[in-house]
Amino acid sequence: MLIRAGYNISFDADASTPMMAMLSVHPSRHKDLRTPHRITTVPEVPVYDYLDTFGNVCTRVTVPEGGLTLSCDFVVEDSGLPDARSPDAIQHQIEDLPHDVLMFLLGSRYCETDRLSETAWSLFGHIAPGWERVQAIVAFTHNHIEFGYHHARSTKTAWDAHQEQQGVCRDFAHLAITLCRCMNIPARYCTGYLGDIGVPLSDAAMDFSAWFDVYLGGAWHTFDARHNTPRIGRILMARGRDATDTALTNVFGPASLARFEVHTDEVSSID
Repeated sequence: MLIRAGYNISFDADASTPMMAMLSVHPSRHKDLRTPHRITTVPEVPVYDYLDTFGNVCTRVTVPEGGLTLSCDFVVEDSGLPDARSPDAIQHQIEDLPHDVLMFLLGSRYCETDRLSETAWSLFGHIAPGWERVQAIVAFTHNHIEFGYHHARSTKTAWDAHQEQQGVCRDFAHLAITLCRCMNIPARYCTGYLGDIGVPLSDAAMDFSAWFDVYLGGAWHTFDARHNTPRIGRILMARGRDATDTALTNVFGPASLARFEVHTDEVSSID
């Protein structure tokens, strides 16, 4: 299947302001691109890309006085298959984990394992390690948090989401990641496109989405506590320990968001 995706995001600024953005498709999906993926700017300004320590494409740009619009539009090919399930995937002993996976057991800015460890073990300690335990964590998180865009807050952590029982997709991901890590299951945060493909259309405006991966059976597996069901057409943009590592934009000065539009739609052809 073919998916057309992209965005138009504008910022207002009273003075020249540096910005770092993670608005590119992850390199793991580059081979699936069927049209060029280019970030364009209005007005036209220099744009520089580099790879961060997690393998994400990061973009450096300076918002000029008066403001800037970042745009992208591309077509990517997708298998059309829902998220894979591997119910026999085992949970590894910590001593058997690869070195580069260990960091995803640790607490991070939005995932306070120290504050939720006792809760996690009381809820999931009796459940068999592995896929069944992760699925129980996903189901708990899905049922525990009420979704609503008006619940969004940039400072909200997993602990906050657990206590307030409200949030957006990043809060679902942060809480599930934290509970997994508390149970010694490596988990990492993911962000990208997830359109209403294979599901009823939503009345809400399209947005980027957050989900998470866990390391079981020698591989990373996708889970989504917001939807709690396998979905079709995920397009990964970035992944890391939590939203700190995958922020769509980091602005180093007084620039404000003025426009935010995202599109993700199945199409029949590239034209």
